[in-house]
Amino acid sequence: MADHYEALGVAREATPEEIKKAYRKLARELHPDVNPSTDASERFKGVTHAYDVLSDPQQRQQYDMGGSGAGGFGGANFGFGDIFETFFGGGGGQTAGPRSRRERGQDALLRVEVSLKDTMFGVTRDIEVNTAELCETCEGSCSAPGSSPVRCDICQGSGQIQRQVRSLLGNVMTSSPCGTCRGYGNIIVNPCATCAGQGRVRAQRTISVDIPAGVETGLRLQMPGQGEVGPAGGPHGDLFLEMKVRHHDVFSRSDDDLLATVEVQMLDAILGTTVTLDGLDDKVEVHIRPGTQSGEVLTVKDRGITALRGGGRGDLKLGIQVVTPTKLSGAEQTLIKQLAAVRKHKAPEFSEFQQGLFAKLRDRFL
Repeated sequence: MADHYEALGVAREATPEEIKKAYRKLARELHPDVNPSTDASERFKGVTHAYDVLSDPQQRQQYDMGGSGAGGFGGANFGFGDIFETFFGGGGGQTAGPRSRRERGQDALLRVEVSLKDTMFGVTRDIEVNTAELCETCEGSCSAPGSSPVRCDICQGSGQIQRQVRSLLGNVMTSSPCGTCRGYGNIIVNPCATCAGQGRVRAQRTISVDIPAGVETGLRLQMPGQGEVGPAGGPHGDLFLEMKVRHHDVFSRSDDDLLATVEVQMLDAILGTTVTLDGLDDKVEVHIRPGTQSGEVLTVKDRGITALRGGGRGDLKLGIQVVTPTKLSGAEQTLIKQLAAVRKHKAPEFSEFQQGLFAKLRDRFL
C-alpha cells in the first residue's frame, strides 16, 4: 500500500496547509480533464484518497499510528476487541475514542447551460454557487468567540460508554457512543450564534470555470474541493458541473461534426455556384457543383467541433435541398418550355425505391 505522505510529496510533519497546497498542485496536473492518460487517472485517485485521510486530523492520527497497515483478515488489523465488537456490539474493553466533529463536506451538482458555439473552442464562465462556507465568526470551532468545548462529564472525554453484560463467555465489557456528547467526547456549551454551532454557514460564492471545447449534454466536469465545506470546518467536497448544450435553430451536432441544411435554387443546382455563408464560428465558402441533387452532402473539412480530448476538429456537413419554384412569370414559363423542347428528357416513371429526403439526410449525416 502506497504511503500517503509520499503520494502527496510532503514530510510526515507537514502542516495541514502544506498538505492542502501539495494536493491542489497535484490535482491540477493529474485531473482527467487535463491529463487523460491512464497513469494520471490512477495517480489522481491515489492522491485524492491520501488527501482525504491526511486532511482529517482523526484519520491522520490513526494512519500515523499504523491504522492502515495490512494483515489479519483481508488487510485489516483485527484484534480481540474487534472480534468482541463484531459479536457483542462493544470493544472488549478497548474504546475507539471520541469521533471528530470535522467531517468532509458533501459533493454538489450544478447544471450549466452553454451554447453550441461555446462547445467549439471552450469558454470561461463565472458561476454563482449557493453552498456551505466556513463560519468566519468561529472559524469552524462551533463555539462562540472566547469559549471552547468542555469535556463531557459522563464519558470523561472518551466519547464511549462502557457497560458490563453477561454472555456465554462470561462477563463482557461493551462500549457504545455516549448519548450526552453523541460520541464527540466534548460538549459545546456556548454555540456560535452565527452558525448555530455548525462551524459553517450558507453563502453565495462566485467561481470561474474553464469549460473545455467538445463538451456535450450530460457530460459532468469534476472540480475537486469546490463543494460544500464539512461540519466544523471539515474538508470541502467536490463540485460537479453537468453540461447542457442549448438547441440551435440552424446547426446540429453528431459527435464532433456540425450538421446543417442548405437550400439551393433550381438554377443554381443546374448551373453550379459558389456562395459564402455565415458559419457557426466564421464565414464559410460553399461550392455547389453543376447538377447537384437534393440529398447530397457537402463536407467542409475542419469546421466542426474541437475534440474534447484534443486531436483537431470535426467537419461541417451540409445537406443539400434543391428548391423547385412554385410560381413562374409568363416569361419564365416560356423560357422553361423552350429548355424542355431543346432538352430531350424522360417522362415521369417508377424507379427503384429510395428513402425519403429527411431519412436520406439523416442516414448520410449519422
